Order: sequence, then structure tokens, then C-alpha cells
Amino acid sequence: MPRRFVHRHQEPVHPRTWIKAALGGLIGVGMVAMLGEWSGLPLLVAPLGASAVLLFGMPDNPLSQPANLIGGHLIATTLALLLDAWLPNSFWTMALAVGLVIGILGMARLTHPPAGADPIVVMMAHPGWDFLLTPVLAGTVALVLLALAIHRLPPRVVYPLPVGRSG
Repeated sequence: MPRRFVHRHQEPVHPRTWIKAALGGLIGVGMVAMLGEWSGLPLLVAPLGASAVLLFGMPDNPLSQPANLIGGHLIATTLALLLDAWLPNSFWTMALAVGLVIGILGMARLTHPPAGADPIVVMMAHPGWDFLLTPVLAGTVALVLLALAIHRLPPRVVYPLPVGRSG
């Protein structure tokens, strides 16, 4: 097997950074799930767990920024809800939705990889339009607000990135 397939391209960082990221993910997903349980609203979906990995583990990545996280999930879910309402439920509808999400988010410069899973969730669960507000908007905003606080703890990280900086 060629070495490039097993080489770890991710730069090494101090373990404290990953401990803080793990705590951010634990608190973030736990907070969203707890708020959902207390309110009786479904606030947590699997793509938000993947968003937490980027948000807390790679906060300096352009794909982890608030506009990408919130905008990516909102656009992906809106598109998925439209396609779910207009097209028959099938494997090709899910594939079409994921492909469209990749293209549209890329052209909008709002790429957020976990949002690619939103169409699959929507087309398997067939939720109503309220799904856009809870869990998608509420969950993403809650994670971003927590990230703003977590990244001010040592080791401090600038989040969100300053305007004009792409990572």
C-alpha cells in the first residue's frame, strides 16, 4: 500500500488542545440533547455530532466557521425538505440531494461537510418544515454559542476567524 494512504497529514498539536475539543464536543452535544429532552423538542440529529468535531476540534478551519455551520445546515435541510416533498422517495433522490448540496454549498462558499448528511436524515425520516427550526437552526446556533465560549478558554483560539482570513 502506498505510504500516502497511511500518512497522517494532520499536524500534531498539544494534547491539551484535543482535551479541550473533546470537552467542547461532550458539553455541546450534551447541552443540545439535554435542552431537547427538557423542552420535549427534537434538537439533536446525527449531523450535529459531526459538526461538533469540526467546531471544537478544528475551529480555525474555514469549514468550521459560524456561517458555514449554520448556513450549510439550513441550506442543505431546506433543499432536502423541498426534494422530499416534490420527488419520490428512493435512493436516487437521496443521492441527488447530497450532490446538489455539495454543489450549492460550494458555490455559496458555505461548505460544511456534516451538512451533506442532512438530506439523508430528512429523506429517511420525512419530517415537516418545523425540522428546519428544531433541530437544525436551534442545534447549530446552540453549538456556535458554546464554541464562542469554549474557544476563549486556554489554550485560547480565535473563533470565529477574522474577516479576510481563510484559515
